[in-house]
Amino acid sequence: MNVPDQHQFSGPITVFQEIRLPEKATPAGYSALIDGYKIAVPLPRTLSAIGEHHRIIEQDGWRIMTPRHAPRPTLEGHLTFALKYEGLDLAVIKRLFLATGPGPIEALVRETPTGSYARRIWFLYEWLTGTRLDLPDAEAGRYVPVIDPGLQWAAPDKTASRYRVKDNLPGTPNFCPMVFRTKLLEEFIGLDLPQRAQAILAEVPRHLLARTAAFLLLKDSRSSYAIEGERPPRDRIQRWGRAIGEAGRQPIDRDELLRLQRIVLGDARFVKLGFRQEGGFVGEHDRDNRMPLPDHISARPEDLASLIDGMVAFDRGPAQGLDAVIAAAILAFGLVYIHPFEDGNGRIHRYMIHHVLAARGFNPPGVVFPVSAAILEQIDEYRRVLESYSRRLLPLIEWEPSPQFNVRVLNDTGDFYRFFDVTPHAEFLYACVQRTVEQDLPEQTAFLRRYDQFRQQVDAFIDMPERMTDLLFRFLHQNDGHLSSRAREKEFAALTDDESDRIEEIYHQTFGSGLR
Repeated sequence: MNVPDQHQFSGPITVFQEIRLPEKATPAGYSALIDGYKIAVPLPRTLSAIGEHHRIIEQDGWRIMTPRHAPRPTLEGHLTFALKYEGLDLAVIKRLFLATGPGPIEALVRETPTGSYARRIWFLYEWLTGTRLDLPDAEAGRYVPVIDPGLQWAAPDKTASRYRVKDNLPGTPNFCPMVFRTKLLEEFIGLDLPQRAQAILAEVPRHLLARTAAFLLLKDSRSSYAIEGERPPRDRIQRWGRAIGEAGRQPIDRDELLRLQRIVLGDARFVKLGFRQEGGFVGEHDRDNRMPLPDHISARPEDLASLIDGMVAFDRGPAQGLDAVIAAAILAFGLVYIHPFEDGNGRIHRYMIHHVLAARGFNPPGVVFPVSAAILEQIDEYRRVLESYSRRLLPLIEWEPSPQFNVRVLNDTGDFYRFFDVTPHAEFLYACVQRTVEQDLPEQTAFLRRYDQFRQQVDAFIDMPERMTDLLFRFLHQNDGHLSSRAREKEFAALTDDESDRIEEIYHQTFGSGLR
């Protein structure tokens, strides 16, 4: 049988693939399988090992468990340990199956045909590889979920009678990122942010709500370009804002993605529209502007069709049964890692957030949460979250520079974009959504209320065109409630000093020291 014996699995070590362990311990589960089968795959965020002491340590990306948790040093032992304690890492499992071939998996199932872990492994082999094993359908054994819903977020069950399991994978073999259950995510979900948003807006008059919605929409559109370091003309910002405002109305498919790219780019004379036909990367070039220096390498162009099909299938299927923000994180960050376009990926990635939230009714009708603005406020953390996977992915990609000073990927990397851990991304996105609900919504409605009070009081004692009142307010707002000497002498020279002083007093009464 093509299985490493116990001597091929590592004994106690202090360093694993250049990563220090908190103490000497023996790799277990995925770490043992990656080492034993020499699998080239992005390492799980947390690795497991068996220590020499009877206490569990979680430190520096390691979970050191006790000797009583030690699995048998076999393929079945370590794979069962992984499913029991570590959840599903589909990229590792698929690469493991490609390394073992069907024989050891068939033998494993024949040995314990009613075993719950054996049947889950059997299902995963056929689901991931598309190969039917030489095994008769299971005739006994209690139905068990493929994903342990206590460890990871799962989709609604579908019966897979051949294996007597419940298929609750949140995706398809073309695209199935995973999210672990964490205390932080449970706390976010417990906040019931949609209800909080509804409660805030229930107190807002209809005319004020429309202006709030328009402002938040423009704020998100402007922020999304700012994240990319761009300052496009106002008409492009407004056009993209209108697209965001319509998010969720159309299903995501290839035509919709292409439509969004055309909107977001505007002038496409210097960019190839459509899905990439060449490699792609995020990063810089060397001093001669020739050698790519990538921070992230995009999916190969030959993998784009299946990956996009997988995202479309996820959006129309499993995403409907997941928490809306978690589903948005899976779709949005999946797209940004795949990077299907030459340009426009970042803004379309953030559009996906709005698409899922709107389609699921997470945000109030007609109101867009300015998630991009929240991201912009935490841009360093956003980049750290993006790098949390790119940093582990990059060393696994073999590439060479192309004649166009691009990258050409040389190895099969498609699975690394289909299957990855989206937990940090979901936590970050939930924090951004919480910020928009608990800060942006109430602050913007409060701002508009005070602005209306300011205008009413100014209009009560001086007749001024609306556009001039708006300009007056902008000057005051930008200068902490004071009219500069320049403004008094030029734009508002017609005002007397007493009138200017009274306007400043009105501003301070309504806004205090300034609400920004």
